[in-house]
Amino acid sequence: MIIETKDITKYFQGKLVLDQINISIPKASIFGLLGPNGAGKTTFIRILTKIIEADAGEILFEGKPLLLTDVYQMGYLPEERGLYKKMGVEEQLLFFASLKNIPNNQAKKAIKNWAEKFDLANLLHKPAEELSKGMQQKVQLMASLLHAPKLLILDEPFSGFDPIHAQLLQDEIVALKQQGTSIILSSHRMETVEQLCDHLALINHGKVILKGSLNQIQKAYSKQEWILEYEGNKPQNHVLFSCENLQDPFLKQVSIKPREGVSLNEILTALLSQGIVIKSIKEQQPSMNAIFIDAIAQNKNQYA
Repeated sequence: MIIETKDITKYFQGKLVLDQINISIPKASIFGLLGPNGAGKTTFIRILTKIIEADAGEILFEGKPLLLTDVYQMGYLPEERGLYKKMGVEEQLLFFASLKNIPNNQAKKAIKNWAEKFDLANLLHKPAEELSKGMQQKVQLMASLLHAPKLLILDEPFSGFDPIHAQLLQDEIVALKQQGTSIILSSHRMETVEQLCDHLALINHGKVILKGSLNQIQKAYSKQEWILEYEGNKPQNHVLFSCENLQDPFLKQVSIKPREGVSLNEILTALLSQGIVIKSIKEQQPSMNAIFIDAIAQNKNQYA
């Protein structure tokens, strides 16, 4: 594990904002840190990066108690943007690199490399205030990557990006993971979380209310529905299952909802008996957006 937290607890002015947070983040993975606004995500990230200290609990970094020096092996893109408006892009990137003790020559090489990837090579001489919001976001992302961190923490990294640049960032996140970087991704874009994350934790009211691998969580929230693509006869309701047309009338697909206790093999046998030519059948996994809403609603009911 790159990070393990044990009972992390934090109060602000007597108010409990993090309540015994226990999270394990595997190495070379993308870990989704989710939750509604005010849930405690940013506070948790600030504790991980030693910006503030927890009131109780322990954090392990690669199996050892987290030290201030370990922060030099982290890259952090905060949700709050903070560039020096009048300073040139390359000048401030060199400054940020110096804070991570990166030699100047090494920093310049890294800046050139990332600037080419992010289409910023022709803008390095410009002051930050002359860049678009999306370009400024790229500069801050570069600043978090110059020292090749073991752990990269991204808090709402897609803010200000158009779809093309969002896809560019998404591809780069995947590439970093493949190169061995561990990534914490905090985002409200559930479709992106679903595409990228291997594991996740959902925080609400300062508590972890859901955690595990993406596959485990989707299975736990599965409604046992199957999407059938067929040829020939249209499937009909059966004593073992019900059929529901999908929205697109031009697709020969239906949603199959089995009765309680009915297996997939029994469904397939019944479909074949109707003369259905089965092209494919796959389980309909719930979206992360639906899971997020459902889990928060269930947690809210506990407080009601």
